[in-house]
Amino acid sequence: MSNFNALKHETRFMLRDRAFVVWTLVVLGFSSFAVWSGMAEVRQQRESIAFLVNADQQDRLAEFTKQSDWGSAAYYSFHLTYDPPSDFAFAAMGQRDASSWKHRLRMLALEGQIYEHDPGNPELALIGRFDFAFLSGFVLPLILIFLLHDMQASERSAGRFNLLVAAAVSGGSLWWRRAFLRSGGILVASIAPLLIAGVLSGTTFSTLIGAVALVVAYILFWTLVCLWFASWKRSAPVILASLIGVWVLLSTIMPAGSRAIIDVMVPIPTGAEILMTQREAVNDAWDLPVEDTMEPFTERHPEWTGYTHTGEGFDWGWYYAFQQVGDQTAEQLSQAYTAGRVERDRLAGLFAIAAPPALLERLLQNLAGTDMGSVLAYEGRVRDFHAELRSFHYPGLFGDAPFDPGRLADLPQFSP
Repeated sequence: MSNFNALKHETRFMLRDRAFVVWTLVVLGFSSFAVWSGMAEVRQQRESIAFLVNADQQDRLAEFTKQSDWGSAAYYSFHLTYDPPSDFAFAAMGQRDASSWKHRLRMLALEGQIYEHDPGNPELALIGRFDFAFLSGFVLPLILIFLLHDMQASERSAGRFNLLVAAAVSGGSLWWRRAFLRSGGILVASIAPLLIAGVLSGTTFSTLIGAVALVVAYILFWTLVCLWFASWKRSAPVILASLIGVWVLLSTIMPAGSRAIIDVMVPIPTGAEILMTQREAVNDAWDLPVEDTMEPFTERHPEWTGYTHTGEGFDWGWYYAFQQVGDQTAEQLSQAYTAGRVERDRLAGLFAIAAPPALLERLLQNLAGTDMGSVLAYEGRVRDFHAELRSFHYPGLFGDAPFDPGRLADLPQFSP
């Protein structure tokens, strides 16, 4: 039998296999649901951003008409910052489920605002999101295991093994054809909805090709693992139990163990610690001498050294000075928190090399712009924008510039 005829024969045999047909339809349904739910979440986030951008502008303009000095204008105006989802975020929501992708800032101390989070979905926090990254990383290997584990064991138990090997072009080619045809069917069923969703979402061609290449390589890895175990001269239940054990080890035990190790290796402060440190510094400033606030402030901003406040009554300049000093007090904690997250993420990437499910999920999140690096980049843009707000308002607060409502039109605008 030629290779081509053998391939045709094996394809017809595969299409008559009810287990293969059922599992292929299951994968197609799972993949369709995963990309549909991802697209729905992305659409909801974009609609929320569009609504908030419009409401933010209207609210700020309405507040400006009520104010008569720089301090009040800064205090009562809010500024929306946001990180819009990418055109591939529907496939791997990643850190967008755990980290804030929008903030509503004022000219007050930043640390107390940047680490405040919207209340999340407790069910998502418990079980995680069923997106394409989760499907491909954790579900597809199980389906491949169920399909491929008994290829040889079932033929041995039926007494057909020796006949099939003798009739094949070569001893091992039959099992390779059978395995890769079935894996190819699962691959097509999983990526077809992804490609359709990518086209509808305007995902770039290079991103889609990169995602498909990752899934192909991943399915190839698990196919080879299943082939090796299937070649054991053991019963199908023994082979299945062994493969399930490998899946549990790579998808659950190793990621959980590596996270525990990384947490011990790289201890970091929490966002709550930073928030409390900053707020305590701000609250304490009300009872401290003015000099205790202005000295650390002018060390960071020597251009306002000539500013004076008698300490009698309320003064907007002093108020915003101790807001910044509150940030300066928590600065080392904040920097340690950011550096710690960077280091933890780097180590997690190294550990993921030994845990292919976690590695695939991380790589898809990188393509989708939902990884830790994207979170930190957004936080950096928020900090830069807040610094621009301070630079805009400080001349009016600490200098002699008279209040001019017309100048508020020149306020910095956040750009995602």
